[in-house]
Amino acid sequence: MKMCIDLASKGFPKAMPNPLVGCIIVYRDKIIGKGYHQVYGENHAEVNAINSVEDKSLLNNSTLYVTLEPCAHFGKTPPCANLIVQSKIPRVVIGSLDTFSEVNGKGIEALREAGVTVKTSVLEDECRALNKRFFTFHEKKRPYIILKWAKSSDGLIAPKNQTEPFWMTGKESKKLVHQWRGEETAILVGKNTVIKDNPLLTTREIKGDNPIRILIDKNLSLATNYAVFNNEATTLVVNESKESQRHVKVDFNSFFPSLMKALHQRGIQSLIVEGGAITLNSFIASNYWDEARVFTSKKILGNGIQSSVIELDINKNIFIDDDKLDYYYNI
Repeated sequence: MKMCIDLASKGFPKAMPNPLVGCIIVYRDKIIGKGYHQVYGENHAEVNAINSVEDKSLLNNSTLYVTLEPCAHFGKTPPCANLIVQSKIPRVVIGSLDTFSEVNGKGIEALREAGVTVKTSVLEDECRALNKRFFTFHEKKRPYIILKWAKSSDGLIAPKNQTEPFWMTGKESKKLVHQWRGEETAILVGKNTVIKDNPLLTTREIKGDNPIRILIDKNLSLATNYAVFNNEATTLVVNESKESQRHVKVDFNSFFPSLMKALHQRGIQSLIVEGGAITLNSFIASNYWDEARVFTSKKILGNGIQSSVIELDINKNIFIDDDKLDYYYNI
């Protein structure tokens, strides 16, 4: 199963919004087939693993290991559970159940009804962690939310009276942030960040897909000549009065529940929040976050805007040149 997890991770992020899935087929303690879900809309892991087996006659005495319950419904591809049965594979070992409503036990039921021996919950926590975005979206009906910011060594997030764009961290950290953007469905900032920094919110430092840009602009007061309104990526504006293809109307009296519902309805599976202190603090105070990634640079500002603070222990940290990166998980 550990090998299946490693295989599955190779599909990130191209398999999204589908889950990351890895599959290995074993005959008499020898791996005879393996595969993973590589690109959304293409073959699932089980199909690729079965197709990779050279001698198909061995399948009727093999065990199939897979990180996620095989699907039992017709989507962009046929049901994997059906293919397993048709291939006469007698034993299946599953990492985690698929809580998506179209599956949710139906794959296991189809296998067992066909006489397949099924074992479940093998390295379940690790398999669920692999698909934290997918499970959060389907179980909590909202995106998986990552908060990101950078602060100076004296705990400030930006200079006082900032009048032009300011980058706290070094070049390699900036590239990493752009990589993160390419891994998530959308990126969100508040109106003040647009006014002060005029950000593009794209992946221009690396080769990757641009996320959907989401701006919070309650009264639709931002002029459209800011960089976030260019044609390099889709931009959605969260506001209180207008709903359209490019506008998301939410109830600001019940902001977060309303916003999460709207983003879920639009299929936003993951969200990275790169706003200023006000936006970040509102997500933290309302407990609408799953992960935080906080850079600390060696810069000393002396005077400026106080950084957001998370009252949890750091889960892990790494160094990128002169920058320290701390990870927090809200579990």
